[in-house]
Amino acid sequence: MIERTYREPADLAEARAMLAQHEGARVVAGGTDLVVAARSGKSPLPQRLVAIHRLRELSGIEPTADGGLRIGALTTHAELEASALVVESWSALADASALVGSPATRHLGTLGGNVCNASPAMELGSPLLVFDAHVELASAEGSRRVPFGSFVTGPGRTSAQTGELMTAVVLPAPEPRGRMGTAYTRLEYRLAMEIAVVGAAAMIRVDHAGRCVEARIALTAVAPTCVRAAEAEQVLRGSAADEARIEQAAQAAAAAARPIDDVRASAPYRSAMVPVIVRRALTRALDRARTGAR
Repeated sequence: MIERTYREPADLAEARAMLAQHEGARVVAGGTDLVVAARSGKSPLPQRLVAIHRLRELSGIEPTADGGLRIGALTTHAELEASALVVESWSALADASALVGSPATRHLGTLGGNVCNASPAMELGSPLLVFDAHVELASAEGSRRVPFGSFVTGPGRTSAQTGELMTAVVLPAPEPRGRMGTAYTRLEYRLAMEIAVVGAAAMIRVDHAGRCVEARIALTAVAPTCVRAAEAEQVLRGSAADEARIEQAAQAAAAAARPIDDVRASAPYRSAMVPVIVRRALTRALDRARTGAR
């Protein structure tokens, strides 16, 4: 019988050592996924827990030397939603954070928990994809960075190795050319305490003439992981990004979707809603690019 243990490291170095010593230990911070799953009977609490909520090294939202952004794994959704840095240049991430759970959930739930839980319906997933984010991981052996697109490998699965702890997400600096707008929107049945039925993040960059010089689109809850909609992006690049071209891109986005039937929606319904949600995300992102509104 495995002895139940609870460890609370004082710093990152101690956390690395604990994860190396206690094979199979699970990390817990806000606990909004781990505890809810245990209470609902979906998954029992792990035998070994390492609580990282006091690790100051994993907190904070800081600009990087090259103009990007480093977000500590313990940053809460409420902090992301309210951060002037995030709202100004990475608006889609603020949009998504504002939709997570309830105010109580947003004040406890963390970036690291949302990413490592690896749900296909994770709110932060699509924004992180359009921003080409990287995930920082640390273990007793050292540290490494993994592109977010290859970090989440399936429902509830990541490429993190045994003993590794997520420490931060790093967003590269926005390109200087043109004006950029980003947005995240979703389809849900309630205004709060809901999970996306379909979600979409969009990034559009326009030049001085209003033509689209770059576009990125990612989808939530319509595939085993959040996915980029490459065909839809190609439709927009180099175009005037008018209403007709946005509609064409929205329709093309459905090609990236591989939805399933579940208790919240059927696969055909999800597929039909992809163009609707992508159109809304693109329209909002384009408006922000052209007007500077957030």
